[in-house]
Amino acid sequence: MFDANRFFKDRFSAHLKETSRYLKYIFNGHIAVAMLFLVSALSFYYQQWLETIPDTFPTALIIGLGFGFMASYSPVRTLLREPDLVFLLPAEFKMGTYFRNALIYSFVIQLYLILLVAAALGPLYLASYPNEPGSKYLLIVVVLFILKVWNLLANWWMLKIRDWKTRWTDQVIRFLLNAVIFFFFIQGQLLLAAVTTLILFVLFVYNYYLSKQHSGLVWDVLVDKDRMRMRTFYRIANMFTDVPHLKMQIKKRHWLVSIIARNVRFKQEASYVYLYRITMIRSGDYLGMYIRLMVIGGLAVYYVPNIWMKLIFTFLFLYLSSFQMMTIWQHHRTVTWLDLYPIPKESRQDAVLGLLKQLMIIQTIVFALLFLYIGNLTGVVVVSLGGLMFSYLFVHGYVKQRLT
Repeated sequence: MFDANRFFKDRFSAHLKETSRYLKYIFNGHIAVAMLFLVSALSFYYQQWLETIPDTFPTALIIGLGFGFMASYSPVRTLLREPDLVFLLPAEFKMGTYFRNALIYSFVIQLYLILLVAAALGPLYLASYPNEPGSKYLLIVVVLFILKVWNLLANWWMLKIRDWKTRWTDQVIRFLLNAVIFFFFIQGQLLLAAVTTLILFVLFVYNYYLSKQHSGLVWDVLVDKDRMRMRTFYRIANMFTDVPHLKMQIKKRHWLVSIIARNVRFKQEASYVYLYRITMIRSGDYLGMYIRLMVIGGLAVYYVPNIWMKLIFTFLFLYLSSFQMMTIWQHHRTVTWLDLYPIPKESRQDAVLGLLKQLMIIQTIVFALLFLYIGNLTGVVVVSLGGLMFSYLFVHGYVKQRLT
């Protein structure tokens, strides 16, 4: 006898075991300390900025868009896998309890995002509307929870529609309506908020009507969406530890490869230098992660007013970038033909160390130029000398010991 409730518990237990296995590496000591410092610093300057916030700042629009996105973005985690397309299809009419539990699970795991966004935007609301009671903001958060449930159900109903354009259009319309509701609510225009809520409710009824026109589930869409979410999680985890079953995407980027490989000598000892350079450009998410961290660090350096905090952020992001790039050493771990190269292992280590050092030096130059742009000559000198010294010590003192 097929027990849908028991089956969901087994699938949930396996999913929890799989994710917790990688989460302990993501939130290791290095990253936890760096993130704690980053959040603390941002909170400090965020509070300082709120003390000088102008009266014309579009607080209602910002909170409306933030809460509207949080309400409309309500993915359903079904925990389905590819073999389910064959083995569970005959039991579809018995899966009601399973999908009910999946909806509850999807709502619960998204609560922390709502709480984070509400906690982040709460001080902005109180600073912009000092005459409004704090209970009004709590009421807005309660409305967010209610609309979250509505949107989660609407997303589930629309997953019976195979046409992605229809689902995407519905998602955009609901996002706009959710954002408008919160905007009017914050502005105190309750009548307009009520009218918009009624329009949104009519859209939900239409979503339900569309779902009833399709009696069966689109199993391949459900499986594909869960597979893509797990792939995203694995890609994040792969920045911190080895994920053996992650399928890497290869991007050609011919023009960029030709630029970085142009100066590589056509000699045997340069084989690994060429290999890891094109791996950096074409494989996985190394290039994107490197650029994103450099951009975020640059924004922090540019907008943080205190010179010492600017320098701390500079070296923090220099460390984070190089620490994440270390995983490139394990990228070709399953490629056995590398062991056939008539090249000593030290040559491979030197290639990775050289690549990491070059990336750190490039980032140091970018940060130094940013200090030069904002007219801080002290920062230029400290970042230039300190960045070069830190790059050498980190690569030869820390990374080299871990390349085994």
